Amino acid sequence: MTINDEKTRPVPESDVDLFADDALADPYPLLRVLRDIGPVVKLARYGFAALTRYDAVRAALEDWETFSSASGVALNPAINAAMAGTIINSDPPHHTTLRSVLSSRLAPRALAELRPAIAEKADRFVGELVARGRFDAVTDLARTFPVSIVLDLLGFPEEGREQLLRWGSSTFDAMGPENARSARALPVAGEMFAWLAESCTPDRMRAGGFATAIHDAAARGDIPREAVTPLMAGYSIPAFDTTISTLASAVWLFARFPDQWEAVRRDRSLIQSAINEVLRVEAPIPLFARVLTRPYVRDGYRLEEGERVLLLFGSANHDERQYPDPDRFDVRRYAADHLSFGYGIHACAGQGLAKLEIHAVLDALARRVKHIELQGPPRRDELNNMTRSLSSLPVAVS
Repeated sequence: MTINDEKTRPVPESDVDLFADDALADPYPLLRVLRDIGPVVKLARYGFAALTRYDAVRAALEDWETFSSASGVALNPAINAAMAGTIINSDPPHHTTLRSVLSSRLAPRALAELRPAIAEKADRFVGELVARGRFDAVTDLARTFPVSIVLDLLGFPEEGREQLLRWGSSTFDAMGPENARSARALPVAGEMFAWLAESCTPDRMRAGGFATAIHDAAARGDIPREAVTPLMAGYSIPAFDTTISTLASAVWLFARFPDQWEAVRRDRSLIQSAINEVLRVEAPIPLFARVLTRPYVRDGYRLEEGERVLLLFGSANHDERQYPDPDRFDVRRYAADHLSFGYGIHACAGQGLAKLEIHAVLDALARRVKHIELQGPPRRDELNNMTRSLSSLPVAVS
């Protein structure tokens, strides 16, 4: 609440480092420590305040006028400056204008038209993998199927496509605090923006694709010309990383909890709730930041105008006050209110497409596969400041 005369108390501090290797590999014990401290905690190592509990995070997402994205949702000034005015680093009315460019193509009616083709492609793709008996659910599945779908929709030129996963991952990594990871990632992220500006011109892209529609909007004067490249980045980068992460996490969780896979296999109407539960348990992007436009009080803890505040989606999704036994994976749980795709005006614009792709793959698997067995420990060799994903997940299916 933004009540300036409310009696307040000091915000508690913690020395927890959410960006250390161990924390990135397994953040949940530390996130519980932070939730137990309070709904608002100052992270002493970085100077940021963090909202840790579900109610606090959701309220912040809803109150965009207080928790502004316009000063940047990343944690370091270099990438925030580079992404200034993009769809994620903006507020209304500019945000509304940018989001409207592709809103019709991502609306439920448009996605319903895509569903048969995506389902058919998933059926063929999964059928070939299952016939092999063994495959890597990350490299053979999660990093392959969604990318093929998204690239077709975007209509990007062929040359340079092979770099998009590396560029996208680096862009998210660069959004972290000023540490070794973000320093390494920033120049790589710059390569992507340069490629989008220099190579993704209307004459080199597929007519009718999402990217061409962005150029068309600029030509009509709906958006400024300088918004084209950031907008293409804003729609393409999350389309890869979030879907890849969630699809790999789904296979991993079903392998760990075979009773839940059996439930889905026997009743495929559970797939949608299963996707929401996967997103709750393993948020692909565990946090973003906002900047306060005015003083803010939460449960007696006061934060000041201009403070950068972390919204810990991954912690909110595991809040015991919202989800009983939160570490349990339960496909019958109501988890549609998870915060992994945000909430309010900044909710992920492409979440419907991501869920459509994941649903198609899980449905194809459920029709063919009784058992998913891990063939070795899952690997997280590519730790990232801002995204949570596996790098390898060998499985056997039967």
